[in-house]
Amino acid sequence: LGELNRIPGINVPSGFCITTQAYHEFVSASSEFAQLLHALENTSPGSLEQLSNLAGQIQSHLVQLPIPQIIRDDILAAWQAGGRQFAYAVRSSATAEDLPGASFAGQQETFLNIRGEAQLLEAVRNCWSSLFTERAVVYRCQNHFGHRRVQLAVVVQQMVFSEISGIMFTADPVSGNRKITSIDASFGLGEALVSGLVSADLYQIKEDQVIRKQVSKKNLLVQARPEGGTERAAVGEQNATVSSLSDQQALQLARLGRQIQVHFGNPQDIEWAITGDQIFILQSRPITTLYPQPHTEDDQLHLLLSFGHVQMMTEAMKPLGMSVIRSLLPFGKATPTGETRYAREAGNRLYADITPLLRYPQIRKRIPNILMAIDESAGRSLAAFLEKDEFREALQPEQKISWPIAKVILSYIFRVVSRIIYCNNSHTIEEINIFIKDTIHRYRAQLAAVNGATRISLIQELLSSAIRGFLPRLVVSLPPAIGTYFLISDLSLAWLGDQAQLGSISKSPAGNVTTEMGLELGDLADSIRDYPQVIEYMNTARDEDFFTGLEQVEGGTAVLPLFNAFFARYGMRGTGEIDITRPRWYETPTQMTPILLMNIGQNQSGQPRREFGAGQTEAEAAALLLVERLRHKSWGFFKAIVMRRLIKVHRSLIGVREHPKYFMVQSLWLIKQAILEEADQLVTNGVLRDREDIYWFSLQEIKEIIVRQQVDLGLMAERQAAYQRSQQFSPPRMMTSEGVIIREISARDLPPGALAGSPVSAGVARGRARVVLHLEEAQMERGDILVAPYTDPSWTPLFTLAAGVVTEVGGLMTHGAVVAREYGIPAVVGVNDAICLIKDGQTILVDGSQGFVQLVPE
Repeated sequence: LGELNRIPGINVPSGFCITTQAYHEFVSASSEFAQLLHALENTSPGSLEQLSNLAGQIQSHLVQLPIPQIIRDDILAAWQAGGRQFAYAVRSSATAEDLPGASFAGQQETFLNIRGEAQLLEAVRNCWSSLFTERAVVYRCQNHFGHRRVQLAVVVQQMVFSEISGIMFTADPVSGNRKITSIDASFGLGEALVSGLVSADLYQIKEDQVIRKQVSKKNLLVQARPEGGTERAAVGEQNATVSSLSDQQALQLARLGRQIQVHFGNPQDIEWAITGDQIFILQSRPITTLYPQPHTEDDQLHLLLSFGHVQMMTEAMKPLGMSVIRSLLPFGKATPTGETRYAREAGNRLYADITPLLRYPQIRKRIPNILMAIDESAGRSLAAFLEKDEFREALQPEQKISWPIAKVILSYIFRVVSRIIYCNNSHTIEEINIFIKDTIHRYRAQLAAVNGATRISLIQELLSSAIRGFLPRLVVSLPPAIGTYFLISDLSLAWLGDQAQLGSISKSPAGNVTTEMGLELGDLADSIRDYPQVIEYMNTARDEDFFTGLEQVEGGTAVLPLFNAFFARYGMRGTGEIDITRPRWYETPTQMTPILLMNIGQNQSGQPRREFGAGQTEAEAAALLLVERLRHKSWGFFKAIVMRRLIKVHRSLIGVREHPKYFMVQSLWLIKQAILEEADQLVTNGVLRDREDIYWFSLQEIKEIIVRQQVDLGLMAERQAAYQRSQQFSPPRMMTSEGVIIREISARDLPPGALAGSPVSAGVARGRARVVLHLEEAQMERGDILVAPYTDPSWTPLFTLAAGVVTEVGGLMTHGAVVAREYGIPAVVGVNDAICLIKDGQTILVDGSQGFVQLVPE
């Protein structure tokens, strides 16, 4: 509020603040409070009933605790200086609120229209005690925030008796669009809106124009009582459906919102009130639920595709992991060994900027279909988004493929076609294996020959050249492998009318390195099977002495050579292996333990290899049957020859599919070892505290650290905090540079029998409906879907159990919507007659992305 008051043109109601020091002195006077707080801190976050009981005890104690006289006198002196004749709003302001990772909004109490000395002091004490409402206690537990760390200030402001009030987000919290301001508005005081008692009018403004207006029926409002406090009142039928804001008022609010956003430097969630012709700003906090916006060098619209979804690794990455991938990509670089500008960071994930490709009309036509093979949802979303006028404008001027590039493309197309039609592909995988082996051997020797900053420069060179060296082999072998599968599928359907054999054609191909790893893992499990002490050891083994400990148990020396052989070939693998900072099996061998034990427990000896052989037999039989069926068709001899060739090419080459990643993971393991050796030296020199601190810097920054023998600990701490925040986000598949999340666009036609509503928190959930009319009557279990007329902040504990939320009234900015987004649970609001149409205990599906609820038949 102090910062808001400094912004020219922003009206903030005058008042004063009772600091956290006053709260501290208030609670410090009580030994009983200290005992109750200690008990609360030692209660498990999952023990909701015990948390609720302790919260109630603390609140009951605090509301009876006398305010120290010196604090009481100071409060009354400030109140009299501001004007004892005025009514005031007494509002809680906790130190845990408005943090970068969680807003903690609505967890403490606010008291409106407070008049006189007695009401003021009572409201202040009630604010202090509201730090321990059940919802506040549970919310802190869920966000791993210590109860003792939080303090509470109290804001006392002159009351604004608003005719219209509401909430404004300076970015659309559902789509993520930073250029859209969303405003919820209703009549009277804002309590009706933020508590979810009414469905608000919605206004969306972009570039100083109202682009959407949705007027709701507002049956009630909250108004001030003459004697103090507030009350609910009915809105007359003639006014219930009147727009609460004029377009001019909405535009003026949006301009104020942008001004506030510029001041604070990030999108804001703003409470406002209008009385007469004056707009008052009551509070502003950062929006914590927006997925971070990617940075671009210009104001043009860019389309970004999640690298993590393509790689099946959507977790947040540390700076070194992102730097390595950006160095690996061979295009869009200012220098040959630099990092590509077409891989952009957002939320500690990488997004490929595909806009430059889309400027070529011929490529633009084909990319959605190519993407469909990788991620069908992303492909459909891209196809629909390409039709939008705003994006078509961003693709201007269109580009034409130059003749030199066209010649290269045509030469590769010719080689791909020749692979399909007549080339002998039987040695292709063997040749690629030799290339990988020789290249890795060369990398190892090169990295061992240098150290220091020179070694990091070599790593940059190796990364920049790795894909260029492997790509020519890949583009002439993988497209025929995949293309022949689609040809087999299409021709089977065209010539036979079905695809009955398609499911078996690709089973158990030769040369797939991932399949071979699975088979060797089965062999390793078989070698352990007869040694019960080895099995028992694996249940308790530790990473730091896994292999030495294995030698100490009976049978350990017999299986150790097999372990060593397996890890020598596959130890560089691991979960999220494209990220160099993630642990490998070499580093954490216990990652393998559950897989081996599951293999031993669920498979018989030799079962994986028997199943692989059976798959080969099934594939051969399916191929013979498919060809034989074609012989009996018109032009059957020709069709049989074509199909036999396609099957042969497909099965000869499809094993190549896993080789690119296999090559890259081996390369990254060598590079990781080299980087960690340099980190060890920095630890020895006292520059780093831990070798893994190196993960928080890019390759170029690591070079500079080695040269200067100095590290920026503040920057490292900042990046660590950003990484922790990013882990709570679910990254979108596709987004724009404006932060708009692109989802699959489908027809708005609802499934039969579905109940329509407004989507306010994305996702889909299916579960048992729990229809709750009154909070005190709620009986929910984890995974239930909360169905209610509305929710307010006191309902927050139920959100920790709910898999989804459905309400009859509400809007984009109401409590239920905000909390649902923070908890990441799907929510649909504005579902008419939901509590009547949905039966308690019924299975329902909630689609918070498209905005409907479906009743699932038993």
